[in-house]
Amino acid sequence: MELWYNLVDLLPFEWAEPGRMLFMKNALLAIILLAPIFGTLGTMIVNNQMAFFSDALGHGAFTGIVIGGLAGFLQPMWSAVAFSLVFSVGISVVHHKTRMSSDTIIGVFSSFAVAAGIFLATLGGKSFAKLNSYLVGSILSITPSEIGIIAVILVLVLIYWYFFFNRLLFASINPVLARSRGVRTFWLETLFSMAIAVLVTVSMSWIGLLVINSFLVLPAAAARNLARNQRQYHLIAVAISLFSGVSGLIASYYTETASGATIVLITAVIFLLTLLARRRSA
Repeated sequence: MELWYNLVDLLPFEWAEPGRMLFMKNALLAIILLAPIFGTLGTMIVNNQMAFFSDALGHGAFTGIVIGGLAGFLQPMWSAVAFSLVFSVGISVVHHKTRMSSDTIIGVFSSFAVAAGIFLATLGGKSFAKLNSYLVGSILSITPSEIGIIAVILVLVLIYWYFFFNRLLFASINPVLARSRGVRTFWLETLFSMAIAVLVTVSMSWIGLLVINSFLVLPAAAARNLARNQRQYHLIAVAISLFSGVSGLIASYYTETASGATIVLITAVIFLLTLLARRRSA
């Protein structure tokens, strides 16, 4: 981390001065690592029309946090990860075993998760206020050890993408043809769902459940307005995610607003600009 701090010390901001505001420097590194993860996975979410899927997983993660707290775990985050993984697999199983549309299944699971979480959190007259931090999140609270976890997730996502992207794309375009060619679409989609589950769960205390879905969807949606092929699609999505993340963090410092919400607003503006550009070029 010392090397990173020394690099940030060169930036022309008051919070970047040597020895000052290490929380901002930690948050900046976290966003730089998170941007390619959200940008990359978000492209497949938009391709598969799963815009509300990560939102549903966030509700499942929230319920996992509550269960972990009730069980007395010192780190309820890990119970949330476990619950989210089970939750994501459940959605995949029901989707493949029934003829119900994916948005209906996601809506059912999401409704159950958020209701169960609130029910358990308020059981016995308990206060819900202690869980508000997970709704809004704070990237400024991230620690160097948590940044290490993000780095590991980034490496795993890139490895997964390298080996499975083509098959994932094939399955998203024509799942019936993909299955006839020997592609195991169920396991591919389940692994992808589990990757999203881990990302959403681990990130929710820093970004906030109320806006985390936007982190996945908006950069990819904006990139889709500009890209002409899959390579451009991924590069533009990551670039938009990185730009909005860094600029949003810096803007939130000076405006004294929530970092997650500020980043989402900047990304939303970028999406609108790319949509206008697409319409003019059409």
